[in-house]
Amino acid sequence: MWVHLKTKESFAFAGLWDVWRKPDGGKVETFTIITTEPNELVRPIHNRMPVILRPEDEEQWLDASRTTFVKAKSLLKPYPDELMDAYDVSPVVNSAKYDGPECIQPVSDDEMPRAGQLSLL
Repeated sequence: MWVHLKTKESFAFAGLWDVWRKPDGGKVETFTIITTEPNELVRPIHNRMPVILRPEDEEQWLDASRTTFVKAKSLLKPYPDELMDAYDVSPVVNSAKYDGPECIQPVSDDEMPRAGQLSLL
């Protein structure tokens, strides 16, 4: 599936990043994308979705020194489904060998592999 904004513009996920030191002194950088309940578009696809930030909320999310916990928590909600779209794409998207526009081209149900079929990419 290709799940995207109807505008096809890029967008930001809400995430957390941290650096900490292991007991042996080694540095560990960690990152996670925060998920929430799915909106109506994503619900048939998956039981959760990444938190997508509206452009006007990105700076608040990134500046923890001026954003209260209550305000940051209020941003952790499903993105409006009416601003998104999704459709089936080719199984080539599952292979790291492919990284081009063919990965997001829509395909019909007739082009999708059937249950039990292997797609050798």
